[in-house]
Parts: sequence; C-alpha cells; structure tokens
Amino acid sequence: MNTEEVILYPQTEQVMNAFIHQFWEEKQELTQKRVYEEITDTQIEQLKRKGIPQESRPLEEVMGEMTEEIFKYRYNANHPRYLGFVPGPASSLSWLGDVMTSAYNLHAGSWMSCPAASCIEQSLLAWFCRQAGFTGDSKEINPGGIFVSGGSMANMTALIAARNKVLSDDTQHLGTAYVSEQTHSSVAKDLRIIGVTDKRIRKIHTDAHFRMDMRKLQSAIREDIAAGLIPFVVIASAGTTNTGSIDPMEEISALCRKYGIWMHVDGAYGASILLSKKYRHLLKGVEQADSLSWDAHKWLFQTYGCGMTLVKNRNDLFNSFSANPEYLHDLAAEDEHFNAWDMGVELTRPARGLRLWLTLQVLGQNALSDAIEHGIQIAEYAEKELQKTADIEILSPAQLAILTFRFAPSYVSEKEKDELNQKISKKMLENGYAGIFTTQLAGKKVLRICAIHLDTSEDDIQNTVSLLNQFYQELCPGKM
Repeated sequence: MNTEEVILYPQTEQVMNAFIHQFWEEKQELTQKRVYEEITDTQIEQLKRKGIPQESRPLEEVMGEMTEEIFKYRYNANHPRYLGFVPGPASSLSWLGDVMTSAYNLHAGSWMSCPAASCIEQSLLAWFCRQAGFTGDSKEINPGGIFVSGGSMANMTALIAARNKVLSDDTQHLGTAYVSEQTHSSVAKDLRIIGVTDKRIRKIHTDAHFRMDMRKLQSAIREDIAAGLIPFVVIASAGTTNTGSIDPMEEISALCRKYGIWMHVDGAYGASILLSKKYRHLLKGVEQADSLSWDAHKWLFQTYGCGMTLVKNRNDLFNSFSANPEYLHDLAAEDEHFNAWDMGVELTRPARGLRLWLTLQVLGQNALSDAIEHGIQIAEYAEKELQKTADIEILSPAQLAILTFRFAPSYVSEKEKDELNQKISKKMLENGYAGIFTTQLAGKKVLRICAIHLDTSEDDIQNTVSLLNQFYQELCPGKM
C-alpha cells in the first residue's frame, strides 16, 4: 500500500455509504431492540488480545468488527426506553452536523483559522445568553461564553473565572465554595482541581424538596467570614441529577450580592427548560447569576461533547484564560472578534457548536420547545401510572422530567426495601426492555426515571411500569 493509499484509503467512500445505510436501518428498528447488551468476560479478553497488526487489513472487515464487537455492547442511551441517569438521546440532525464538522476537521481555536465557524459559534453563544437573561451592554454586563466538552468542563471554566474575579493570588487559600448535598459530584471535583480543598467546600443541606436550604447557606457564609475566610462562589443547581430539583435562584442571588459572592448555576441538565415556552418560568432568577453551565448533549438532543459555559461578562473568561505567546501573534483577533482559546482551557478545539446550530436552523425554536416539554409531560404521566401501583412510594414527584420512587411494602424493614428495589432494577436491566437504575435519596435506595427522549411514548411507560410490577411480585419480600 503506497503513501496516498495509507492517508486516503481507496474504498472509504463506498464502505462509508454502506455503513450509513446499515446504521440508519438499525436506528429505525431501535424500539424493537434491547436497551442493554452485556459483553462477556471472554469477549473482553478477545478484544484485549487483538493488538495492532503489522500489515494493513480490509477497511470493511475492521468496521464490521467495530460494529459487532465494540459498539454493540453498551447501555444504549439513545434508546427511547433508556430512562436511567441522564440519557443522551441524540437527534439525527446533530449526528449529521457532527459528521459534517468532523469531515472538515476545523480547528476552532482562533477566529482566523475558521472565521465563519467562529462567527456561528459566537452568535449562537450570544443567543443562548439572551435565553438565560444575560443581556445588557456595560462594563459589568458583556455576555458571552465558550463551547466545551460537557458539564464538568463547563463548571470548571466558570469556577476558575469566579476564583480569579473574587480572590487574589494572596487570598486564594482563604476562598470557600458552597454546594448543596444534591449538587452534581463533578462540581466538587472541579473545585479540588482548581485548588479548593475539601476543607473549604461547604456542603449545604437541602429542604424537603431537595433544594438548597437558604438559612443553612447564610449561616455557613457568616461563619466563614467570622473565621477570616472569603466566600467566593455559591453553586446553585438548575435541575439536580437525582430529582430535577431547582435551587431558589432569586434568594441565592440576593445573598451573593449582599456578600460579594459569585453565583454560578449548574444548568448542565436543566437549563434547557429555558427554551420551553410553557416551563421557562421555573428558572426565574437564573438571569441574576454570574455564570451558567449548559449541556446541549442532554436535553437539546446533541451528540456527546457539546457543552457551554455562559457568563454575564465575557471579560471574566478572557482575564482568566487569555495568553499571547509569540507563535500565535499572527492569529490574534481584532476588533469585535475574539479567539475561543482566550475564553477557556483548550488551545486546539473542534467547532462543537455547529451541530447544534444545524439542529436549531432545521427544527426552529417551536419544535425544540415542544420536544423539551414532551419530557416534562411523559414523566408526569409515569408518576400517574406508578401511583396506581400498590406499595409505591414517591420520593420526589416528577419535575424537569425526573421522578424517583420505590416499592415500599409496610411489613418489611428499610434494609429489605433497599435490597428489593436494587433487585428490581437488576431484573429490569437483565430483561433489557427499559433502563431503570437506582440512586440514594434521603437515606433510601430508590428507583429513578429520567424521561427526556422525544420518542418515549405512553405505551413505553405503561409497559415499563407493568414490568416493574411483575418483578415486584416475583421478588415480593414475603417470598424472599
């Protein structure tokens, strides 16, 4: 095989067309397939032994192996009945935009490298800022942001800006941060990465609705100030992973303004509700935050790797991340344009926003609003169906398309209830019809539904609840 054949494999186009056709056929039959395909230890060992060949192999053969031996075995987060964790139901439009962007292999770190793509990304970020209420044109308000790989990086990017805005080099060791006991675990991880130790991360208890308790938050802030520490950031949740709960934004904002604290909102999951005409009011107060994380690969139906950090003043990002080494002088941005690499951690970065732009252009705002609202309504339907079931306890009612519940017969111990619900989840996964996982809430093992897939139907929910009931009867503690 000559050099040209190595770089441009001669049969790529033909094989790719066949793959796309096969992929599309499988996608149309998705609802008939299992949610989970388990791989055996033997198959894993065979994969480990493959190694890298000395000589070339036929492309179609390798692609076939990838399809049948690698991609096949997974929890299918794109399945309409995958109701566990936060699913990633990617739109075919996003998939197409992702393929197109990868095909052109854009380096989207600087404006000069790809000005049109940079223009689209910056315009799109400005539009999302407006949806969040980050509007204005002043020294304090100059909205903007950056596309990043996901919620973890989005939160960390904002937290770095918060640290650098509120603290100095000499006071960074005094900075304290405030999260709730329902805040996503990645936030504490991000704080540790940027130098905030566990001793300076305050985990605030939540109220009966799993929202940050404001009295306890204020008390913790006052205690830290009295001890000579410097509260620098409060992280509010716009849709927690466990329950979909929303922290009291307006109260948190007022407290942050009073004490000069940066308010960051982790909206990786729930911020998408801002695009719903019917439910956007649920995030009232988010416009008063200093920064917001938002994952398009969750409730905006994008392929993975499409998150956003939005800030009320983009200068806060620029002041934290801008660098101008001699080898980049020729790529310095001018006038109103700016380089993405000056707004975040990455220097080399893909144009993550183009797939989202394509999706929005084709669907329009109204269709996306309807798609988001479907998730809210299907979770509410699931709650009604579950309430028809004997021995069901609802731990958190349907909110932002998330619902937690458990089978809780009164005549068994709490430990037995935990074991029972864990076994019900396991049987459902073994069955393969739906993805139902457990979480821990208020000290109890509970089942959880996150129903954001546009194709999840009422029939899917009815059948899932019926199966859960069947497994409960089979595992009824009286028979254990």
